[in-house]
Amino acid sequence: MHRTPMLLEDLSVEITARDTPALVALAADLPAGTRVSVTHLGTEGAAERREAAAAAARAALVPVPHLAARRFSSESDLRATLEGLRAHEAHERLFVVGGDPRTPAGPYASALDLIRSGVLAEAGVAEVGIAGYPEGHPAIADDVLWAELGAKAAALAEQGLAGSITTQFSFDVDAVVAWIERARALGITLPIRVGIPGPAGVRRLLAFARRCGVGTSAGIARKYGFSLTSLVGTAGPDRFVAELGSRLDERHGEVRLHVYTFGTLDAAVAWAREARAAAVPAERP
Repeated sequence: MHRTPMLLEDLSVEITARDTPALVALAADLPAGTRVSVTHLGTEGAAERREAAAAAARAALVPVPHLAARRFSSESDLRATLEGLRAHEAHERLFVVGGDPRTPAGPYASALDLIRSGVLAEAGVAEVGIAGYPEGHPAIADDVLWAELGAKAAALAEQGLAGSITTQFSFDVDAVVAWIERARALGITLPIRVGIPGPAGVRRLLAFARRCGVGTSAGIARKYGFSLTSLVGTAGPDRFVAELGSRLDERHGEVRLHVYTFGTLDAAVAWAREARAAAVPAERP
């Protein structure tokens, strides 16, 4: 059975705090219960991130604030952040990542350190998302990534916390499917949300891909079907999603999609609505 309609049933989206006005304006166009991830950027303050999460909660969406472990200066800093999120009913589902700073600001050098601290469980967190990298990480070796992924999944289970994995966005279905199969072979059974770039200008997509170390410009162009001779226009994930849906089956476990909006939430919301409508006939006899 083609799994594209299932992939599109429960999309999650990712925004930054500066996208809050767009989220408020577009909330009615998102299905109730849609997960809205709020990134933890060093250029945005805790109050701004809390307001983004609170705006999602007020709109009957599910806020998933990010915690960047290396940005917390102390355990008390982490606890204060969690208390602030709790006050806005935005603390139950979180996503924990290591973060960009080369030197940790405090006691947490990695997402695993923060999870193992036990502070999340004590704060009433119910579910913790962790990161996956189907095309690798520009600064971390693959064997380390896999070891950390398994350790984080185990640490969540030991603390009775539900977990999920959200992957870095990718343009390569082969890499994503191979990564999911390896995760399952290693006994990692957590639900997986495959990161995809929402519709965006070609130049913008390539810039984000270079920043995150995801593929080469030539490889991206070949897989996404645009030409590097003309970088004008927008590229969307339709081809990627259709191919991914055609290749997944029960062996791959629970898989959904996570849309990186890159500041264009309106385009992502419109694409999701149209993609769901187009996918419905695929399930009819």
